[in-house]
Amino acid sequence: MPRSPAATSALPLLLLLVRALALASARPPPGPDYLRRSWLRLLVEGEGCAPCRLEECAAPRGCLAGRVRDACGCCWECANLEGQLCDLDPSAHFYGRCGEQLECRLDAGGDLSRGEVPEPLCACRSQRPLCGSDGRTYAQICRLQEAAGAQPDANLTVAHPGPCESEPQIVSQPHDVWNVTGQDVIFGCEVFAYPMASIEWRKDGMDIQLPGDDPHISVQFRGGPQRFQVTGWLQIQALRPSDEGTYRCFARNALGQVEAPASLTVLTPDQLNSTGIPQLWSLNVLREEETESQEGEDYY
Repeated sequence: MPRSPAATSALPLLLLLVRALALASARPPPGPDYLRRSWLRLLVEGEGCAPCRLEECAAPRGCLAGRVRDACGCCWECANLEGQLCDLDPSAHFYGRCGEQLECRLDAGGDLSRGEVPEPLCACRSQRPLCGSDGRTYAQICRLQEAAGAQPDANLTVAHPGPCESEPQIVSQPHDVWNVTGQDVIFGCEVFAYPMASIEWRKDGMDIQLPGDDPHISVQFRGGPQRFQVTGWLQIQALRPSDEGTYRCFARNALGQVEAPASLTVLTPDQLNSTGIPQLWSLNVLREEETESQEGEDYY
């Protein structure tokens, strides 16, 4: 049966609608009604914009990136957040517009060798940290705006550019470990602070800062993994029974000091066999080897 002219003209619009629905199901975003609005905009463009009646517009809620006008320039809708798809062409209105302090850029972070295609994503114009009125450090203004949108009653504002001064906070503390004599162990400690903190390691019952003059103990430090963080490691090679005890990570800056302990249990092979669980020793050795392979570049 031949198609009517109306059905023929509606076919391209239907195909675009199916494509938009497929995109929405393949990439669920964090924002409310984010991609569902995309195909609604497509329908509006296909039908043309009706006269604007502000009294008929629904008030958007929970807009963490602020509000923008819809495709017809009439009603308000939630702007797209950082990391959400957007329209590179300012005249397009499929994915929507980015919010305040955001701009639409092609994301080149994918692996092009694997066929990953760069996508247009909302990105914050500024990457400078700042201090919020709540005393928290935000990586950039867009993060602060999201927090302000999530808690409008808090009246969150920018206290000053740059991070908030704070005493050290241990964000990843060392864990209790055990191993057999002759094996190696590593303790790790991650600290956030501004001004940046210094880290030192000590063993309970000893007044000296490790490693001291002990050649089988070494320490290593580096910045990161996040801004204003520092990470420290304590490595003990060829364990001896005398190495057993509690080790402490101390972090300090001009505003204060914080510490985190972790215990080390050292077993001889005879003690391990007497427990009846030698398979746990094998598992522990594998974990230590994985840790060394991940952090190998940070030791020398």
